[in-house]
Amino acid sequence: MTTIDRAPTGAGELTARRKQLSLLILCGAVFLDALDISLLGVSLPSIKTGLGLSDGSLQWLVSGYTVGYGGFLLLGGRVADVWGRRRTFIAATVLFIAASLLGGVLTDGGLLVATRVLKGIAAGFTAPAAMSLITTTFREGAERNRALGVFAMTGAGGYSFGLVLSGVLTEIDWRLVFFAPGVIAIAVLAASPLIKADAPRVAGPRQSFDFAGALTVTLGVMALVYGLVQGPAWGWGSPGTIAVLAGAVVLLAAFVAVESRHRSPLVPLSIFHSRSLSSANLISVVWAGSTIGWQFVATLYLQEALHWGALKTAFAFLPLGVVIVAVAKFAAGPLVGRWGVRAVVTVGMLIQAVGVLLYLGVGANSSYAAVMLPGIILHGIGNGLVYPTVNIAGVSGVADERQGVAAGLITASYQVGAGVGVAVLAAVLTATGGSGEGVSGYRWAFLVAGLMSLTGLLIGFQGLRQPKGAAAASPAAPAVPAADPVAARQ
Repeated sequence: MTTIDRAPTGAGELTARRKQLSLLILCGAVFLDALDISLLGVSLPSIKTGLGLSDGSLQWLVSGYTVGYGGFLLLGGRVADVWGRRRTFIAATVLFIAASLLGGVLTDGGLLVATRVLKGIAAGFTAPAAMSLITTTFREGAERNRALGVFAMTGAGGYSFGLVLSGVLTEIDWRLVFFAPGVIAIAVLAASPLIKADAPRVAGPRQSFDFAGALTVTLGVMALVYGLVQGPAWGWGSPGTIAVLAGAVVLLAAFVAVESRHRSPLVPLSIFHSRSLSSANLISVVWAGSTIGWQFVATLYLQEALHWGALKTAFAFLPLGVVIVAVAKFAAGPLVGRWGVRAVVTVGMLIQAVGVLLYLGVGANSSYAAVMLPGIILHGIGNGLVYPTVNIAGVSGVADERQGVAAGLITASYQVGAGVGVAVLAAVLTATGGSGEGVSGYRWAFLVAGLMSLTGLLIGFQGLRQPKGAAAASPAAPAVPAADPVAARQ
């Protein structure tokens, strides 16, 4: 595993209690980001009726958040590194609150979509800032692995809780799904002064900001996500889809060219010299494509083939979140410390693939307990192992001053993967019979999702291998000084 400009973390300056308080607050941010992705799910029909929105506008209440989130992650990570992580986190949380409360009172569909884009942009700054604050607060190794496991567990819990909360709030008033995240974010903002302060800026010449890199990568990723979101509606061979995706390729190629020449690049290309980091980002793409794509198809199957209601469907996925939370909290960190990231990712992707492929047996009258629940539980175990472990691999060996960039990269990979997965499986579903009463199209889509998981297994097995003689220096399981009060309890 290549070590990239390793720098001391200085995490020992904080007490164990202060570290845990910081972790709790930062996990509140990822909880919000995940919650806001799933919270609109059940409420969309009520919002459509209440505001008289078209299907296109309704789709963009979800897609607008994704485009803003995915498009600004790399910029958010770099801003956090340069401007200050806690400062970036606080400013973005304020924007998130304002957009949430404004969205709850608006009656115009276009303006409501705009608030969703703003919330996505805010999340694009809070997510890498929060993750890099964690990686610079907790010492690399068992201590950081456990913290990232809690971070991942909170994200999974937020997504699952959002599905259920969406149904409950919609029963009262659909506007509450916009207000609720803002209220929680106010509590996070009030507690933010307790987060670890940014380290003093190192004396020396002030680095120039890479505006060209920021512009090309932000527009490039936004174009990519936008093209993937719109592809199924426009048609993959339509001029609009081709133009947007081609534009994304051109912008991202320009970004690479800019980064190779800039003195202070937004994303130093040397960061990809780490095979662990590069492999972790590739795994993130296929993992997110498989898991989010599978959930998208499974939701359609339950509602359109089995005719389940939205709230019943939401509760059907509740065991997924419970299992992910339990595995991420109690199993992932210790297993990484004992067996390393390669073994945990490989086994996790295999378990996830089996869980997805069990859905090849679904039919028009399948039993939830006998057919679907076993797949959900296996899927949750795989998720709980892979998600925190890939986060660990994606930031290991990266210097403190680049942790924001590394966090932005890994989170952007998830977002791009989710867009790819939903787009690909939607296309497969359409091409093989579509959704509705028949189940053939669903089975083909589940097969493709399972193959994505197996692809992640192969990437992890090959890419996360440690060079000979590197085992002792692996950041996954270093010796932890007993003087640290948190590490002493390992």
